[in-house]
Amino acid sequence: MGEPIRVMTVCTGNICRSPMAEVVLRARFEAAGLAGAVVVDSRGISDEEEGRPINPQARRALVARGYPAGDEHRARQVLAEELGHRDLVLAMTGGHARALRRLAQHTTDQPGRIALYRELDPAAPVGGPERLLDIEDPWSRPDAAFEVCLDQVEAAADGVVAYVVALLAGVRDGG
Repeated sequence: MGEPIRVMTVCTGNICRSPMAEVVLRARFEAAGLAGAVVVDSRGISDEEEGRPINPQARRALVARGYPAGDEHRARQVLAEELGHRDLVLAMTGGHARALRRLAQHTTDQPGRIALYRELDPAAPVGGPERLLDIEDPWSRPDAAFEVCLDQVEAAADGVVAYVVALLAGVRDGG
């Protein structure tokens, strides 16, 4: 097996949405038998939460659904040079995607596809404003907001896995 496919999830501060997506995707890739073929990490657009652990409400939501707690997570800001080392960068909102595209202009390495996370959700709205695909920030909101966030992350996770499987097939086939 060659180099693994690298996937990054990105939100604002890297303590709620993107680490939740990271944990869910790791579990889905593992369940698909792709744990060694795919590496998933997460970052934030901002450095405001740098070094902080996953939000306690996000942790509780993950654990309640049987996922690992993400206790090893520490928030990190995405750097331009990291984008060139990812095959797929999944933004939680259209604003994050625009910021990532601007950031990608500051690297000489060609970044992988930058997309909205929910673009890969087959049940997500199609043809409307980009904001309909945003995963709303649950930070400082009631636990129910974290449940909705996790619902959206889980709904798109199989689409992300399918996209990466196709990407792996193209890489393996030389395409």
